[in-house]
Amino acid sequence: MDMSPKEYQAYVKQKAKKSPIVKDVAFAFLIGGAICVLGQAITDGWASAGLNKEEAGTAASCTLVFLSALLTGLNLYGKLARYGGAGTLVPITGFANAVVSPAIDFKSEGFVTGMAAKMFTVAGPVIVFGTVASVLYGVILKLFRL
Repeated sequence: MDMSPKEYQAYVKQKAKKSPIVKDVAFAFLIGGAICVLGQAITDGWASAGLNKEEAGTAASCTLVFLSALLTGLNLYGKLARYGGAGTLVPITGFANAVVSPAIDFKSEGFVTGMAAKMFTVAGPVIVFGTVASVLYGVILKLFRL
């Protein structure tokens, strides 16, 4: 079958499955919102346990990272992501999932060369570019004394 690029694009477009965008957006909104509500409930729980606002926020962040890593390890976070899509990328839980998933996938290659080396394959660039961006932001603030 000999096709021009234009014909091939038309063929692909015809065969491609239509994306249910409204449903996907709704599920992302609901799942992402539920994760945020859970985070707020955890923060309120830590605050009612006697922690001040800052300490409760830190404890809630640690709790969310732990829960995300646990659910990833139990293969439940992936199932949630199948329905919630981008809603599961809420920064702290999505980041924890991005660190734990490759570690689990490569554990058969050994602790150092597999799990430890591959743990930051997805999250590593986020850490690097986040750090660089924060340094540049700090330099700009210092230069302009904002």
